[in-house]
Amino acid sequence: MLTVKQRELLTYIDQQLKASGVSPSFDEMREALDLKSKSGVHRLISALEERQFIRRLPNRARALEVVRLPETQGSTPAPAAPQPRPVVAANDTIDLMMAGRIAAGTPIEALQGQDSFPVPAALLGPGEHYALEVSGDSMVDEGILDGDYVLIRKVDVAREGEIVVALIDDAEATLKTFRREGQMVRLDPANRAHEAQRYDPRRVKIQGKLAGLIRRYH
Repeated sequence: MLTVKQRELLTYIDQQLKASGVSPSFDEMREALDLKSKSGVHRLISALEERQFIRRLPNRARALEVVRLPETQGSTPAPAAPQPRPVVAANDTIDLMMAGRIAAGTPIEALQGQDSFPVPAALLGPGEHYALEVSGDSMVDEGILDGDYVLIRKVDVAREGEIVVALIDDAEATLKTFRREGQMVRLDPANRAHEAQRYDPRRVKIQGKLAGLIRRYH
């Protein structure tokens, strides 16, 4: 018999696989179950694996497969063997819209551009994504460098401490850590040489949150 949290996690993984074909990340699972740390997710995953409800696919990033779901009370077990669900292979790619350049410093330009950018599918979780080229050095302490490509999941709200794409006055976009300071929105850099930016919330629109990063070496 599964615990409540084990059942919740199994259901969440199954739903995400059906929706996108990609296993959710440990951070996404932690948030979905309102757990305090990823270690709790690891314990739940191990328990589900031991009970043969899920299995890990070798040599694939974030690859989990739901083998079976728990029987509902009063139901009759299905005689047929469970069918494997689609899992994105590590070398599969998805073409994301390249939405232009994003400032990791002073805001410089709004999102624009229509080029595509191939991205390993295993890097992306559920939801709609786009890519941006980073300009500036204000996020270097988060490992985001000038010339990097950030993968952004489209959302219009942000939680405290998330790295987001914020559109200022419908004109300028910047990549910063989202904070609230009293009645103001504060966008924090990750470089001591840069200062935080403070805005009336009505001036700020969240365009997405950081989902991944790609760096090209020349």
